[in-house]
Amino acid sequence: MAKLRDAGHEAWLVGGCVRDRLLGLELKDFDIATDARPERVRELFDDVRLVGAAFGVCMVRVGDHSLEVATFRRDGRYTDHRRPESVEYGTLEEDARRRDFTVNALYLDPVADVLLDPTGGREDLAAGTIRAVGDPATRFGEDALRLLRAVRFAARFGFRIEEGTWAAMCARAETIHHVSPERQRDELTRMLTGPNPSRAFRLMDECGLLAELLPEVAALHGVEQGRRFHPEGDVFVHTMHCLDNLEDPAPVRAWATLLHDVGKPQTFERRDDRIAFHRHEHVGAAMAGDICERFRFSSDEARRIRDIVARHMRFTSALEWKPSTMRRFIAADTIADDLAVHRADVLSSCGDLSGWQAVGEALARHRDPVTGQGGMPAPLLTGDDLIAMGFSPGPVFRDILERVQEDQLDGRLETRDEALEFVRREYPPKG
Repeated sequence: MAKLRDAGHEAWLVGGCVRDRLLGLELKDFDIATDARPERVRELFDDVRLVGAAFGVCMVRVGDHSLEVATFRRDGRYTDHRRPESVEYGTLEEDARRRDFTVNALYLDPVADVLLDPTGGREDLAAGTIRAVGDPATRFGEDALRLLRAVRFAARFGFRIEEGTWAAMCARAETIHHVSPERQRDELTRMLTGPNPSRAFRLMDECGLLAELLPEVAALHGVEQGRRFHPEGDVFVHTMHCLDNLEDPAPVRAWATLLHDVGKPQTFERRDDRIAFHRHEHVGAAMAGDICERFRFSSDEARRIRDIVARHMRFTSALEWKPSTMRRFIAADTIADDLAVHRADVLSSCGDLSGWQAVGEALARHRDPVTGQGGMPAPLLTGDDLIAMGFSPGPVFRDILERVQEDQLDGRLETRDEALEFVRREYPPKG
């Protein structure tokens, strides 16, 4: 910034870093706004990469830091609810008027400690208010992703959304479909992994965004549950509690928590005085897979989310498992996520952590230090051993090896010789 100023240009920190500094939060990303045009920035700095030439945006590498440097601009008409048709360089005041919310339209010179506030953002910060810059309908019409950003900021900071801004959000909820699935997914993930996720999803529900983006989650409203195991309320209420009770909400486990009971509306049954959701975890896993495809998750992320949803009810019988069943369960690559999601599930309902504790203790005993999963012992026998015994490769191989492994895990077979004797006894030569 000093180099830009020494060359006769304006240079201001802008946006989130200024907002967070005023709130006393840790600063992460630093964006710089300037009247210097990209070609001038390239003259002044050695390591410059144009990332948005049409919008006057450069990435400047200084030491170990990459800083976004953007030229003051005013935007032309928006026709696709995403980006302007044209951009013209402008003044700081014009640059401020195109920004989304007043709390993100603050400009700071940290050297002189001068703050410029063209839109009233400092007052809104003090009042805890999210307010669109200028006309809210225009701001949301320019980029519909701002609908989700308003929700995320309100949840993250515990702010309220100003009435006119909220009314415009409710009126334009359906325009969120103009935003790409990837951008929708990323913003939802930030909500799920940030502070107060349930408030974010309740706000989306109230303004209509949830029904547009995740109708499967909106459908959890009013789905009654048995009071014995779910005194907290219906499936939507339970799911919101789960989001808030999730520890270390990494993206995959956070999405799995959101979707873990998504199959309940389709499997609801009232049996006399009981409510049941037979195989809701398997129905939910299939639905979770469809949702992941819709939001264009990677194949690995989608598989892990499906697996966690499909496995989340297995903890209820963990105290009855044979050692072999437990060892196979904790060997899954999602085991840490399984435990986290189940803990949130139980703390948001009946509170019985006995299954979680049993699985956690088994994992602690058998954890592989490299993978973090439950390590499996080396097999007592291999296919080569069976061939040496006269068996031909085929379906019987899998049957024999699985039986040997199960008896090994359950402690009935401990040595290779015992395993060989077992095979000779249980699978004698035919004829």
